[in-house]
Amino acid sequence: MRKPFLGVSMVVVAAVVAAVTGAGAADAAPPPKPIPNSSPSWLAHGKNHGAASPNAHVSVRVYLAPNGGLAALQAAAKAASSSHHFLTPAQYHAQFDTKASTASAVTSWLNGAGLKVKAVAGQGYLDVSGSVAAANKAFGVTIANFSHDGLSVQAPTGPATAPDSVASAIIAVSGLDTTVSIVEPRTQKPSPPSAGFRNAPVCSHWYGDQNSTTLPTPDGTALPKFNGATLPYAPCGYTGPQLRNAYEAGAAAGLDGRGVTVAITDAYASPTIEADANRYATDTGDKPFIKGQLTQNLPRAFTQVNGNKSPKQCDASGWYGEETLDVEAVHAMAPAANIRYYAGKSCQDSDLLDTFNRINDEGVATIVTSSWGGVGDVVKTSLLLAYETAFLQGAVEGISYAFSTGDSGDDAAALGTPQTDYPASDPYVTGVGGTSTAITPAGVTGETGWQTTKYSLANGSWAQSVPFLYGGGGGYSSNFAEPDYQVSAGIHSPNGGRALPDVSMDADPTTGMLVGQTQSFPGGAAYDTYRIGGTSLASPLFAGMTALKIQASGHGLGLLNPGIYSDHSGFHDVTGAGIDAGNIRVDFVNGLDASNGYTYSVRSFNTTHTSLSVGSGWDSETGWGSARAGWLTPAP
Repeated sequence: MRKPFLGVSMVVVAAVVAAVTGAGAADAAPPPKPIPNSSPSWLAHGKNHGAASPNAHVSVRVYLAPNGGLAALQAAAKAASSSHHFLTPAQYHAQFDTKASTASAVTSWLNGAGLKVKAVAGQGYLDVSGSVAAANKAFGVTIANFSHDGLSVQAPTGPATAPDSVASAIIAVSGLDTTVSIVEPRTQKPSPPSAGFRNAPVCSHWYGDQNSTTLPTPDGTALPKFNGATLPYAPCGYTGPQLRNAYEAGAAAGLDGRGVTVAITDAYASPTIEADANRYATDTGDKPFIKGQLTQNLPRAFTQVNGNKSPKQCDASGWYGEETLDVEAVHAMAPAANIRYYAGKSCQDSDLLDTFNRINDEGVATIVTSSWGGVGDVVKTSLLLAYETAFLQGAVEGISYAFSTGDSGDDAAALGTPQTDYPASDPYVTGVGGTSTAITPAGVTGETGWQTTKYSLANGSWAQSVPFLYGGGGGYSSNFAEPDYQVSAGIHSPNGGRALPDVSMDADPTTGMLVGQTQSFPGGAAYDTYRIGGTSLASPLFAGMTALKIQASGHGLGLLNPGIYSDHSGFHDVTGAGIDAGNIRVDFVNGLDASNGYTYSVRSFNTTHTSLSVGSGWDSETGWGSARAGWLTPAP
């Protein structure tokens, strides 16, 4: 844990007070310095409605630079990940925590302006609260009432500043702009599990084992060929034994994740998670969790629970499905690994960011999977720097971070221009993209990039109804320069930005995983199963396999990407071979039963309407490809 921010010298306090109050000669105090990227990015199109009331409340988080600066922490993370000589959380804090005298100087400056400061133990920030008048005085701003993008917010009219004597200790400030930053789960399913959903009965156990020539539709509907080909029905959803047989075949005996803890982060916490996961495992041929194998680290309370309220809040029950998928997917790939679930108290960036601080400071997990993010690379710089500091702390301690790359392809349909998604685009995490995957008793017999076009049955033929339905995130970042490990591997980034994804796993909802969850049905809450996909599936599948690699190695791995890009022999190159043009989906119209009939569609494989493509070697849809037994080779 971090030490309390105490013990500031009187000399430093005097310097801060002089800088704030102007005490002493007028030319003795250097002018305040701008805090980087503290001016709202939307100011150019926001409407100013006048100064905020001086008595209005302000809640601010001031992020402090690590001791030695961010560059020193970056260098330490790279060195530790290369040598596999890691620090404990206590050693990390002793070396990199902001000095107590520096933090106290920042506190004294803020207190002097009339703000209240709380130093949060184990975190790299100060929580600050008070009035608009006090915040204006401290940060040298004018906080006004604005409207932008359908929101009414309180924000400064320009950049915030800090006294010269403490400015170098502050890497970011958030909260002056009250625009809420919210992230979303990366799952793709026909309807929220909270409302109840079931697979229609016509689906295949293995890929392609029942097709439209051998199994009739449940209501007698005639299904035509698709571009002259007879397509198989979609799988009902792959189970743990099927997924292990596909990806881990040939692994060394005894690799099951034993002795390794996988951390999962999401918002909120499903009240039925352990019972659901245990029933799912038992029903699909796996072992349930033993006592203490699945644990949780929860906040004291949850906020912004109702996703239907305005301004936009979070749908807690929708996140229950995300947690269920993550837990069951990790357990499927690493049946003996411990799973520790870290819940954010809401879906706001700041609350999910806190889960990483808890992971790093507990020092229990060595691989983290997070199946959420925002659409696009645009993120408040204050949050970006805080995220990156957390990822780097993890790397110094031997903790690896994996993120889903998103389910909107290159985001052009949503944002107008191709972009990657954050946090997956951060160079210090591994971005896991998606594939459409044919799994049979022989293993993976076909793979291509997950990019789906939907065709609906109309007048006896298949007609394109949604040109781009969804697909795995990828492309080139506009926010991060291409990291050296990608340059060294010969990855050509057309805009000079970080390339995604790094690797990929099954994510297509048409070839997705079967999960079991307690849902809300018309007759009440009940357990049932359904097929689910999205890069929310890909990331925990990869994290589960990485737990086996950590087990084989006997230690954590820290940053994974440098090793992946220098030797990607453990990944199967996805080129689009061995898989059909698509699968036929049969769904209940109401998502529950046949009372309202059935709907039929073809979900295509890799008929992309984006800038992404599949090819030999690294590509912008699947990265280096999907993990195989070679990935489980011990690291030195």
